[in-house]
Amino acid sequence: MREIQFREALGEAMSEEMRRDEKVFLMGEEVAEYNGAYKVSQGMLDEFGPNRVIDTPIAELGFAGVGVGAAMNGLRPIIEFMTFNFSLVAIDQVINSAAKMMSMSGGQFNIPMVFRGPTGNAGMLSSQHSQNFENWYANTPGLKVVVPSNPYDAKGLLKSSIRDNDPVIFMESELMYGDKGEVPESEYLIPIGSADIKREGEDVTIVSFGKTMKVLYEAADELAKDGISAELIDMRSVRPLDYATVVNSVKKTNRLVIVEEAWPLAAISSEITYHVQKYAFDFLDAPVHRVNSMDVPLPYAPTLIDAILPNAKRTIEAVKSVMYVS
Repeated sequence: MREIQFREALGEAMSEEMRRDEKVFLMGEEVAEYNGAYKVSQGMLDEFGPNRVIDTPIAELGFAGVGVGAAMNGLRPIIEFMTFNFSLVAIDQVINSAAKMMSMSGGQFNIPMVFRGPTGNAGMLSSQHSQNFENWYANTPGLKVVVPSNPYDAKGLLKSSIRDNDPVIFMESELMYGDKGEVPESEYLIPIGSADIKREGEDVTIVSFGKTMKVLYEAADELAKDGISAELIDMRSVRPLDYATVVNSVKKTNRLVIVEEAWPLAAISSEITYHVQKYAFDFLDAPVHRVNSMDVPLPYAPTLIDAILPNAKRTIEAVKSVMYVS
């Protein structure tokens, strides 16, 4: 099977869906003439023209609102934010319009649209450009929130998101656009809301999503040297959450560690922890352990970034804690 970059997988997903359905279009800052800020939309302007690949002013509130209106009128917009930190400018349109319109209209209007772009830290971009809002958007009824970790999942999930009749928040990472992975040339879809067991294990379940899955692989490799077998679960979407896959894994391993880049208060890891203690309490041999970013704005200095973000060392310590080994 061929290997392509994360950005190429996303570009293929959008192009394939635009060829399939003329109602799909892409809109955002630098998506057209510049081929995308991260080169995700490279070549799309040449193929689809300026009516379907549309450069916008630096005005997220404005073009997010245009996207909502377009979706209400039967189109299927893909709205690209240069980073989800900038989506805060448009959050009224995302939450008060896109997420609520189907309910407020009594089912008269579906909002089939995708808001996509990078989330989380991207290295030395300081506090205002390094935030994780997955849990913010996942807290909103009416939205679906997808956070892929590799090119294969990214393509299959983005195609499903574009075809979905509800608004989807599709969160990527600047640190993943160059990652390579195997992606088939034939068409495939991955359903939203289905977690994936990336590696089976017997001793402990470790859960994450997005680029933090890299931390899990590194930690699991080190734990294996100590004879600890970790089962790794990639949630892939955080609304809806696939609770069943996590609960069934915990019933097998009896221990759970959740790794998440977001701040600890009211995080996705908090929600998963609650659900596991409710539905798998009798199977737990240790309290659930969470590994989140420290509860501070992310600094600029790389040494402080390393100290604050979840990493393999902290994950290994958490696993050994729930296993009561030093």
